[in-house]
Order: sequence, then C-alpha cells, then structure tokens
Amino acid sequence: MKVYLDDERETPIGWVRVYFPEEAIELLKTGKVTEISLDHDLGDDDHGTGYDVVLWIEEAVYTKGFIPPRIKVHSANTSARKKMELGIKNIMLKLNSSA
Repeated sequence: MKVYLDDERETPIGWVRVYFPEEAIELLKTGKVTEISLDHDLGDDDHGTGYDVVLWIEEAVYTKGFIPPRIKVHSANTSARKKMELGIKNIMLKLNSSA
C-alpha cells in the first residue's frame, strides 16, 4: 500500500490518502505500507505535522527493529523539508549500520 499524507493536494492514483499523522502511523503499524509520501504542514497543528511521522518511524526503527517503507517528502515548506529529509537520512543510516 502507498500512503499519501496531505491536507490539500490531489491524491495520486493508486495511493491511500490520509490527512493526519496518526492515520499514517496506524497504517504504518500494519506493516503493509510499501511507500509513504509526506507533506509537513497539514492545516491542523493539534494533529501535528508530517515530521511527526518521520519521528515515529525513526523511533520504531531504533527501538523495535521496524523496517520502514520507502519514504518521500513532497512538502513545499523548505526548512521543514530539510528537517524531514535529515530524519529520513538518520533512519537510512541506522538501517545500513544494522545490515
């Protein structure tokens, strides 16, 4: 399953749309997500941002041996994109060091 976290953009064909980080995380927990694409700013700060999903994945990789799907960032927020990409880089470094 491909998961698309965004509050405004059109969902690409073949992707499952979610609007909030907790929805994305619940799908990730199923182990059926093969790819996830994340926006940062989701229009409702009470629910968090796409970065919260990156943090969850990072913690799950480090503490539970979670094998993450392919992770992409499609956010237009430049500074948030950099922060998210750094988190993804850390996840990949952990995976590569465990191999």
